[in-house]
Amino acid sequence: MLYLSLFITFFEIGLFGFGGGYGMLSLIQTEVVHNHHWITTGEFTDIVAVSQMTPGPVGINSATYCGYTAAHNAGYGEMMSILGSATATIALILPSLILMILIARMFQKYVNTLPVQSVLKGLRPAVVGLLGAATLLLLTPDNFGSIATSPWQFWISSFLFAATFIGTYWMKINPIRMILYAAFAGMVLLY
Repeated sequence: MLYLSLFITFFEIGLFGFGGGYGMLSLIQTEVVHNHHWITTGEFTDIVAVSQMTPGPVGINSATYCGYTAAHNAGYGEMMSILGSATATIALILPSLILMILIARMFQKYVNTLPVQSVLKGLRPAVVGLLGAATLLLLTPDNFGSIATSPWQFWISSFLFAATFIGTYWMKINPIRMILYAAFAGMVLLY
């Protein structure tokens, strides 16, 4: 039953997850953490961090790790957890694969028409909203700590967040370098 639920959930995310992997993160978190309670918010945060550091699209990597963790948390062994991982990954990719095969030829023919351009223009704000939602959903006490319970973690985490934003947005520092800098700072300051 878990595998069918994983497949349906990630198929729906793949079908409606416009904006790429980062746009999917809020959908994935809503489904796997809040609706199905397969994983905790802390586990999801760890999954997002690992998904960003490993090669490949962050949405697909997140689905892979979420499928594995969901099966593992349900008490399944290693091989069945790998099956959960494969189920979530295939389900997430399948809608895009099907749609791209069906519309590849038609899209090239009609991409410059007014209706298609209007649809694409309408999707842009939705994509920005999904990216914003993914950011806001990750701004939790699990990720930043709390001023009341762990002020040191809260202020260091807030500083790392601001420094990473400034470094990548204004100073144009490579995001991979910023991830490494933040990881090192986290080890030194929060260990």
